[in-house]
Amino acid sequence: MTAPAPSELAFIRFVSVENMMKLIHRTGIEEMMTGLVDYIEEDFRRWELFDKTPRVASHSAEGVIELMPTSDGEVYGFKYVNGHPRNTRAGLQTVTAFGLLARVDTGYPVLLSEMTMLTALRTAATSAMVARHLAPKDAGTMALIGNGAQSEFQAMAMRAVCGVERLRLYDIDRAATEKVLRNLGGLGFDVTACATPEEAIEGAQIITTCTADKQYATILTDNMVGSGVHINAIGGDCPGKTELHPDILKRSDVFVEFPPQTRIEGEIQQMPEDFAVTEMWQVLSGKAPGRTSERQITLFDGVGFAIEDFSALRYVRDRLEDSGLYQNLDIIADPDDPRDLFGMLQRAAGQ
Repeated sequence: MTAPAPSELAFIRFVSVENMMKLIHRTGIEEMMTGLVDYIEEDFRRWELFDKTPRVASHSAEGVIELMPTSDGEVYGFKYVNGHPRNTRAGLQTVTAFGLLARVDTGYPVLLSEMTMLTALRTAATSAMVARHLAPKDAGTMALIGNGAQSEFQAMAMRAVCGVERLRLYDIDRAATEKVLRNLGGLGFDVTACATPEEAIEGAQIITTCTADKQYATILTDNMVGSGVHINAIGGDCPGKTELHPDILKRSDVFVEFPPQTRIEGEIQQMPEDFAVTEMWQVLSGKAPGRTSERQITLFDGVGFAIEDFSALRYVRDRLEDSGLYQNLDIIADPDDPRDLFGMLQRAAGQ
């Protein structure tokens, strides 16, 4: 007797890197950014429904491997992601990721997706969502300090959502800056390569720091930051890794995703446990103010949180129907009799 063919329940949709890139191009990068912003903002507004826990991290001298789970009570999601800054020396990505969605009522997975590319988009979309609420009105210039793999995505998201057209670039590695200049050439940005971080932030209303080294660093010193700016600090994302002098935090109104995680991984790990922060979901829900004055310094201490990945996976799931941009993976053992898994195995011997 041969084993029965897999049932419909045995298959889940899988989005490969190739299909993810096709989906991005078919949708349009900036349109996809705005769509992701809408999904992330929607989930932030229902923040209180979600299971929330700091990500489970396994640290080593080389980097970190993390699991990021959450659930809204109906759908469960998680992301596997690493961060290994030295990988680029061997021609490898600093960050790789994949993610999954599953039904809470049965536990059956429904989507498995690459998330290296998707994380790049959702990180930039989250930055732009926050900047839409916190950046100075009509902010048109952004300094990008740290010109690695995330830089171009930040630029595209900030333009799509906030109208940023002028970019001022700085990286300790000039080759990284040249890479951004090449990639953004012809896309309509006014881009200036700068020799120092001080030069980069001149005239910028938004300052994005996005460096990769896993260490305490001072990318911005206190005297570099004037009033009336929004700082998008997204490089500090694990214990022992920061980018800003603590005196900047003392002068800023600091906004975070999930304080128990950010106090371990973000810029505020440098500060006392009672250092005051505002959660972004509270701003989006009208429970806390965002930017309140022209001279205010707002600072988004962004470390990335599981709900943002959940939102991104929801966005992809909702766009797969009739797209053809997925494969069906036979990944769930689904015997005719759910109590007879061994019998299913035995019947497979006859194939």
